Amino acid sequence: MSEGPLYLGFDLSTQQLKAIVVQSDLQVVADAKVDFDQDFGAKYGIKKGVLVNEAEGEVFAPVALWLESLDLVLQRLKEKNTPLNRILGISGSCQQHGSVYWSRQAEALLGGLKADKALVDQLTGAFSHPYAPNWQDHSTQHECDQFDAKLGSPERLAEVTGSAAHHVSPLHGDRCTQIMRLRRKLPDMYAATSRISLVSAFLASLFLGTVAPMDISDACGMNLWDIPGNNWSEPLLELTAGRDGVAELRNKLGEVERDGGASLGRVSSYFTTKYGFSPDCEVAPFTGDNPATILALPLRPLDAIVSLGTSTTFLMITPVYRPDPSYHFFNHPTTPGQYITAALPARRSATPSPSPPARTLGHLQPPRPRHPPLDMRSDTDPAKLGLYFYLPEIVPNIRAGTWRYTCSPTTAAADGNNNNNLQEVTTPWPAETDARAIVESQALSMRLRSQNLVHSPSKDSGLPAQPRRVYLVGGGSLNPAIAQILGDVLGGADGVYKLDVGGNACALGGAYKAVWAFERAAGETFDELIGKRWKEEGAIQKVGEGYKEGVFERYGGVLGAFEEMEGRILEVARNT
Repeated sequence: MSEGPLYLGFDLSTQQLKAIVVQSDLQVVADAKVDFDQDFGAKYGIKKGVLVNEAEGEVFAPVALWLESLDLVLQRLKEKNTPLNRILGISGSCQQHGSVYWSRQAEALLGGLKADKALVDQLTGAFSHPYAPNWQDHSTQHECDQFDAKLGSPERLAEVTGSAAHHVSPLHGDRCTQIMRLRRKLPDMYAATSRISLVSAFLASLFLGTVAPMDISDACGMNLWDIPGNNWSEPLLELTAGRDGVAELRNKLGEVERDGGASLGRVSSYFTTKYGFSPDCEVAPFTGDNPATILALPLRPLDAIVSLGTSTTFLMITPVYRPDPSYHFFNHPTTPGQYITAALPARRSATPSPSPPARTLGHLQPPRPRHPPLDMRSDTDPAKLGLYFYLPEIVPNIRAGTWRYTCSPTTAAADGNNNNNLQEVTTPWPAETDARAIVESQALSMRLRSQNLVHSPSKDSGLPAQPRRVYLVGGGSLNPAIAQILGDVLGGADGVYKLDVGGNACALGGAYKAVWAFERAAGETFDELIGKRWKEEGAIQKVGEGYKEGVFERYGGVLGAFEEMEGRILEVARNT
């Protein structure tokens, strides 16, 4: 370990709080974590980090749980003899799914913290609502419908805010509809609320000793931020709070910090006295978990990340703002003029579940000749397509179920025609066929929803539009068959790579953000500073060749049929 400055990054996710300490050269020197169920499950009655009110579809976390976890994770760092006195900057990432409601006593209580008492014992009165709604909350469909209708259509809402309204999404929406619903359900609580924070701003506030502003990237996930207008949307504020409540809601939300590397202030004396932080340590804006994942790997234009964890998420950086209801746009957390686009294709179907189709993933092996793409053993065989949802899905908005179809690939990818001879199949397929179709459906959904955001990686290459590189993270990235299928469908002119940062991508992204915030030269971008210091060796491994001529085009030939299949199922759902 060098003797230079250190930087601390956090990841407050649904089930854990992780902390990681890095040097200026980005070398990790210490880490610690708190597992909510393991460390506090008995005390708070939580399961997988949350409480559930099935009767109303509510999913939420006790804010006190997070307060106790912050003290505990810092204590664990201290017990490892981490030199906390050398930490000069703090940032982090938090779940993009929750909102925290501060009382009118919050500022006084935050500013008066005493080091001889725990956070949870001193901040009980700092919250007007003891719970933070979670992204899995599905109690707000009525409010989501109102948001889609307010500006005329989901398309128009996406144009303004980067997304249509979704009541269940780890990426977008819901915070606004949660606010709207809680204002109706708990009017006294809402009236007693002085500020409303996203979880990222909540955690930053604890370190500052005052309520922190929201980060520009995380604020984009609220369906209240007008991305082209770079401000809160007045019509959507009015929908959330009523015509007479717009000014009040604006005050509760506060200002948004547009500079991702700004110093919000120095760390509270609670942390300098209790844990030995330097009084010169500063706090940068905290962001959301998906933007932080992007920051953990200095992506170049047209690079894509596919996260294969609890949620399957497709992330890409683009300078083009081209929103659509089928995916999500955010401002980049550090780079003005850049956007993060994210899609949640078949979010649950590729994870183990009680559903028989999902259990078939155990049969998935590296493809052999008898398990070719789309199960087509010859050019004249029909292609096999499937959708597998053991729970309701959001993109597309489809009920739980399993659907199997055959089709004839067209000669042009995504040409918009319906000449694929799409036919539903009622006879179950062998487990191996289902297993491959599950992963193919994930990848086809990503390709369908990203096709307008990619172009040929090189003007002179003659390659079709596709990502430059595809990076895989999460547990699913360990399966070579999944890696190969994703490369076959999505392409990747320079190949498919597994990114391994020890399961701490979000926390690392926060730590890198702190390094950039407090060591950047005037005008130096995040990509410039981190790109010079980040080392690929040991962090990435090539696991697939990516683009294969003929295979990529064959998958392109069924995109129209895949979209039509989704449309048919949606139409049936709307009429039942």
